[in-house]
Amino acid sequence: MRRALRIHPDSDRGPVVRIEADIRRPRPGVLALSYELTGQIADVRIPPPATPVPIDGLWRRTCFEAFVTPGEDGGYLEFNLSPSGRWAAYRFSAYREGMAPLAGPPPPGIALAMDAGSLRLTAELDLSALPGLASDGAWRIGLAAVIEDAGGRIGYWALAHPPGKPDFHHADGFACEIRAWEDA
Repeated sequence: MRRALRIHPDSDRGPVVRIEADIRRPRPGVLALSYELTGQIADVRIPPPATPVPIDGLWRRTCFEAFVTPGEDGGYLEFNLSPSGRWAAYRFSAYREGMAPLAGPPPPGIALAMDAGSLRLTAELDLSALPGLASDGAWRIGLAAVIEDAGGRIGYWALAHPPGKPDFHHADGFACEIRAWEDA
């Protein structure tokens, strides 16, 4: 099912008309994501293709993000997916606490397609090898995007925004639940 991301009230929409995302769990332990940005793509700063390796700080520029809460212990996972093909994955023990690089999952398969009016980033995250993750249980998901325009302004998009400044880590942003082998 397709979900619309919303611009944060304090952000400038810039060249973006809308961002929508598809969330699926096609197999146990696998999360398939597709983000579609519609707007004046020439006015969006898109990082050039790069070797698909993990790298910190992707969220400072145009980047798509996914947050996964696989259980009730307060911990969650964060994935940063860059149009360049680079990525980052982290585990948090609680809200913004205990951040550590996520070891175990294979690199996400990131693909990018774009034209003058749209950009589509797809990624498949295989989380089946992660300890403590119920691959057949329900997961709460937060989806977000950081979009930088040609002038360097940043727009913050998410399924839901808590009150205050943009905060993708806040539990209110985990606005979707998806069960094993179902489309959200």
